[in-house]
Amino acid sequence: MIILDSVLNWWIKKRIHQIELFIKYPHDVQADLFKKLISTAKDTEWGKKYDYKSINSADEYRERVPLSSYEDLKPHIDKMRKGEQNILWPEEITWFAKSSGTTGNKSKFIPVSPSALEECHYKGGKDLLAIYLNLHPDSGFFEGKSLVMGGSWNITEINNISYMEGDLSAILMHNLPLWAQYKRTPSLSIALMDEWENKLELMAESTLDHDVTSISGVPSWMLVLLRKILKKAGKTDLSEVWPNLEVFFHGGVNFEPYRAQFQLMISSPRMVYSDNYNASEGFFGIQDQSDSNELLLMLDYGIWYEFLPVSDMMNENGKTLLLHEVKTGVNYAIVISTNAGLWRYLIGDTVMFTNTNPYRIRITGRIKNFINAVGEELIIDNAEKALITACTKTGALVGEYTAGPLFSGHDVSHQWLIEFEIPPKDMEFFHETFDNALKSLNSDYEAKRYHNLVLKPPVIKVMPQGTFYNWMKSRNKLGGQNKVPRLANDRKYLDEILKLQGAF
Repeated sequence: MIILDSVLNWWIKKRIHQIELFIKYPHDVQADLFKKLISTAKDTEWGKKYDYKSINSADEYRERVPLSSYEDLKPHIDKMRKGEQNILWPEEITWFAKSSGTTGNKSKFIPVSPSALEECHYKGGKDLLAIYLNLHPDSGFFEGKSLVMGGSWNITEINNISYMEGDLSAILMHNLPLWAQYKRTPSLSIALMDEWENKLELMAESTLDHDVTSISGVPSWMLVLLRKILKKAGKTDLSEVWPNLEVFFHGGVNFEPYRAQFQLMISSPRMVYSDNYNASEGFFGIQDQSDSNELLLMLDYGIWYEFLPVSDMMNENGKTLLLHEVKTGVNYAIVISTNAGLWRYLIGDTVMFTNTNPYRIRITGRIKNFINAVGEELIIDNAEKALITACTKTGALVGEYTAGPLFSGHDVSHQWLIEFEIPPKDMEFFHETFDNALKSLNSDYEAKRYHNLVLKPPVIKVMPQGTFYNWMKSRNKLGGQNKVPRLANDRKYLDEILKLQGAF
């Protein structure tokens, strides 16, 4: 144990020092990374198409290479899935992270190169732990097991060529080193199962008797598992099941709407909730402060960043900004170029900088997850803050929700389908508080709500327990990286859910 502690101490100090360096010299680190990416990919099919050899600056790169969506890169990725190499990136790529996101029905296959696996995703995971242990030097993290909730993967053959595809979490778990496999639970045979409901049962049964010190996963699905574990254990407090549980590493969705639900089932005063921003396309941010859930933008993971103001999304002449040009308080779409061959790729997420020294961000939503029926431009960040305000003032607790426009004759409003864990004591007051909170958070919404002239008051429909779980199940979207879409500018999701509930 003394040797292990010494090795860990050395490793943590070394990495914290490296993080301090990119915090001190962020622009130099990104500039060097840009040169490395362009130089490495210059002889790929993509690099030759855009003559990477002659690119000498970020300005040249931005002028020559167009912004890319998944549909733009899909023909090149399809070639790679058929076994062709040196298309977008010079390394052999046989792993593809399957991601459906929340804005479309088609699966996306994100290439995961050996460099991306080691220098981005695994590096991010190790940094997550290094930062946590640095903040909590008395941690007993390694004295127990880590419960990791992941997805599934499978081998696919196209034209006699085999490649592996699956949820990013499953790809990472499958490739973990032996020491990390030893520290995690449940077994891989259970963790990587693709039949979600049976998997939940087996995960609950197999982890009950372990000394679990940490849990990792998407908050919404982790809640489902933890409730099942509590039921099997006959307990109401997870601290009675796992008395040494100390940290939940979470990501995938905003944790704040779920925080109160976790606190209800975990009473331990030492419990820590540590946020991170990890996606199929890359590992982007880590919470590095105990008293703030802002995310430190990680700058040395093989990802070169650009930021497109959301206000310029529909502008043909909209120009991306480099790191040194961003400002706090502005909503940006993230554009990345990576060591897996994603070039000027719009990942679909929007962020806002809370600090530029060092560069810290918070996630504000998705490019396509908004409601803009009459120019109100309501985003997820507005919605979740308003819901938290309404819950705090009415003693309510929201489990899941989704919202979209509602058209009735000439009247326009927003319809909210909400599944409460704890309903508000006064529904009318919840409704009023929620509407007022949205007005205070979004001046466009406030203007459209003025005297009900353009936008009518929100319409809230309380849904029965289990509504969203059953809807996700009906769409074959249980577990993994599947998330309930929060906002949409049409009624597709609303109508599906209402039809499933027989509410038409």
